Amino acid sequence: MRSAARAALVVVLAVSSAACASEEPSTEAVSTASPPTMATTIAPVASSAPSTSRIEPSWSAAPPLLRARSAHGVVVAAGALYAVGGTGEDGKPITEVERFDGAGWIDVTVLPGGGVNAPSVAAVDGRIYVIGGFTGTSSRPTDEVWVYDVASATWSTAAALPTASGGHAAAVLDNKIHVIGGGTARSTIADHVVYDPTTDAWASVAPLPQAEGSPAAVVLNEQLWAIGGRSGRNDFGDVFIYDAATDAWSNGPAIDPRGTAGAVVACGTILLVGGESQATDQVLADVFALDGDTWVPLQPLLTPRSFARTVVLDDAVYVVGGSTEYGSSHASRGSSAVERFTTEC
Repeated sequence: MRSAARAALVVVLAVSSAACASEEPSTEAVSTASPPTMATTIAPVASSAPSTSRIEPSWSAAPPLLRARSAHGVVVAAGALYAVGGTGEDGKPITEVERFDGAGWIDVTVLPGGGVNAPSVAAVDGRIYVIGGFTGTSSRPTDEVWVYDVASATWSTAAALPTASGGHAAAVLDNKIHVIGGGTARSTIADHVVYDPTTDAWASVAPLPQAEGSPAAVVLNEQLWAIGGRSGRNDFGDVFIYDAATDAWSNGPAIDPRGTAGAVVACGTILLVGGESQATDQVLADVFALDGDTWVPLQPLLTPRSFARTVVLDDAVYVVGGSTEYGSSHASRGSSAVERFTTEC
């Protein structure tokens, strides 16, 4: 991927973000949240995504994680890839933070607080923000925000989330972290809050058009995209696009319903990767690229995965860890699989 394309790249975790929404009734199986009242009408909007003809992924195995992970976070900061939190092959919390430089993984630090699953993770100016999640392997949400400074290799805390929650998704827009959806101990939520690192403060903006956990979040052309998600046993195929200038959401091109998918921008368009379908009781290997208003199928993953954390490092798209087992809980068994492909733009 050429440097100009990478400059427009925003990498997200959806923890893509992504939630354990279907797995424990206390988090998202109980969908009692009232639909948010929107000040604006949600109208369809045409996508400006370019042709995907140059994206021809050929997936190959990359060096595996030192520890299998699921319901974790993955982010790129200071030219390296970091895997944070989640649960391991035995379903127990992982506190070690791993770093990948393109050649191999090493342990670099330990996450404070005893472990967390389904947090959101984002990076701004060489700092990694680990946002909310569920404590340990439980369904108890936390509002804690931990900040890792890559240069000094030190941890600090930031202002707490306005609502303790996990299973949301995060993306960076104009150097501010947008956190969308997720679940509390009672239900899925439609919250949309924005963190400004310069003021260490959160602000509430236009909520999602519906309450949902496990969406994928990504920024394309200065707009925030929320893709898929779920609430209880209901998966969603809705795609919503947020314009910060108007503080309003519009409809984007829908997908087949799924939650816990990964999303990333590469070659100027969105790639949607993996996830889980509750309607078909399957972990998914699907890979799609947005071409105008159409999701075009590409070569699938070698290993189907939910919690498919997808990022770009240098010239390659990486899918890091995740769960290969359908219907996993907050203590889901992780995978150490890492797959990648290199693309020319």
